[in-house]
Amino acid sequence: MNRKQFLFSLSALAASSAWAQNFPSKPIKIVVPFGAGGVADLTARAVAQKLSESLGQSVVVDNKPSAGGIVAGELVAKSDADGHTLLLMSNGTAVSTGLFKSLPFDASRDFAPVSTLATFDIAVVAAEDGKFKTMQELIAFARANPGKLNVGTINIGSTQNLAARLIESAGNLDWQVVPFRGTPDVISALRGGTVDVAVEILGPMMGQINAKAVRALAVMGEKRAAKLPDVPTLAQAGINGATASSWNALAAPAKTPRDVILKLNKAVADALNSPDLKAKLADLNVDAQASTPEALGNLLAAETKRWSDVIVRAKIEKQ
Repeated sequence: MNRKQFLFSLSALAASSAWAQNFPSKPIKIVVPFGAGGVADLTARAVAQKLSESLGQSVVVDNKPSAGGIVAGELVAKSDADGHTLLLMSNGTAVSTGLFKSLPFDASRDFAPVSTLATFDIAVVAAEDGKFKTMQELIAFARANPGKLNVGTINIGSTQNLAARLIESAGNLDWQVVPFRGTPDVISALRGGTVDVAVEILGPMMGQINAKAVRALAVMGEKRAAKLPDVPTLAQAGINGATASSWNALAAPAKTPRDVILKLNKAVADALNSPDLKAKLADLNVDAQASTPEALGNLLAAETKRWSDVIVRAKIEKQ
């Protein structure tokens, strides 16, 4: 490196540091690829409120629901790389990479990871008055009656839909996965007997479980859900290799200055470590969990490969 290049590098480094010191200089927007009222949206809003307090700028949530989160992802990927526009990334981001023939962004290249926010359980549930009281009963029926068990999930290619396919593959089962537009439709089908069981995010089902309308048979995490200590994990119920959980995180456009990423990362970690936010998220059956930017990048890469493999094995046609 010659003197001119060295001085340029010093100048760029000083400019980046000054930029980070002045960040944020305007309101921050978190673009959420889901509609209002879901677990991801509620998590984003709770975190946004805490970030606003620590960063001294308003942090707002902008809902941009679309198939595969494409609208939200493209918006953030093409935004100014200054840290003021963030994407609520999730395992849905990883799923989309394997599900769609082409995307207007490359999740591994067009975003700068900031931090994970939280993980939350996926559960296998049945109607309280249905034929299955335990996961073992469900497994036994599915193996004795191939193709005759109907499993409800939200739309094809969703995490819940692919989780049902993952259980089917790992458990050497043969069942029919029936997709619906959203969680309310899944609940109606389950309670009405249109489907025998459902695979869904646990949080939205807790009201039904507490009301004794729906019974949780198993959770897909590595450990039992804190609020359902009597409900086994899938591994405990006899199906290994189907451990999965849903997660969300924050990412910025690629080329966002490293100092800005680190400032956001610290703010997220501080927010998630606060007892009041932890309690608020726990009420949503969400486990607050920050990470380094590098750990989030590794998680995205691992999840992308994992769900791409599930899509191939399930012979789901690319969209």
